[in-house]
Amino acid sequence: MDKSFSQSFEIRGSVFIDAGKASTEVKTILKQLGINSEIVRRVAIASYEAEMNVVMYAKRATMNFEVSSEKISIVVEDEGPGILNIELAMKEGYSTATTEMREMGFGAGMGLPNIKKNADSLKIESEVGKGTKLEFVINLKEQRVPTMSG
Repeated sequence: MDKSFSQSFEIRGSVFIDAGKASTEVKTILKQLGINSEIVRRVAIASYEAEMNVVMYAKRATMNFEVSSEKISIVVEDEGPGILNIELAMKEGYSTATTEMREMGFGAGMGLPNIKKNADSLKIESEVGKGTKLEFVINLKEQRVPTMSG
């Protein structure tokens, strides 16, 4: 891939019917670009988790998605309540989901940990009462086939 590709998506908070649309579109684009299926899977999981956090907690957000020859970058900037304790929010099982969110099957406390597991790098900046900026990168490593030397 010689040139980079980028696209932005608007995500609306509390609109559960639209939840997953941006991450599904990202996945489709990556498949069309011929990106390795394992990398597509990792990006799909991380972008879906980021998108669901917006739908569950923020008013709105923009997801900026960029693919270059070296990496896939996703930046999600939301207008929301912010994260009071990022370190705590990164712990598996920690959730601030409401009863209603849990009844819909969300709020297991795996969103940020799943993003971290699937990304090669993750950066979170948050200001309580203002919003959160989440940036993650997945490197496009060349798939090498081991060779035998004699």
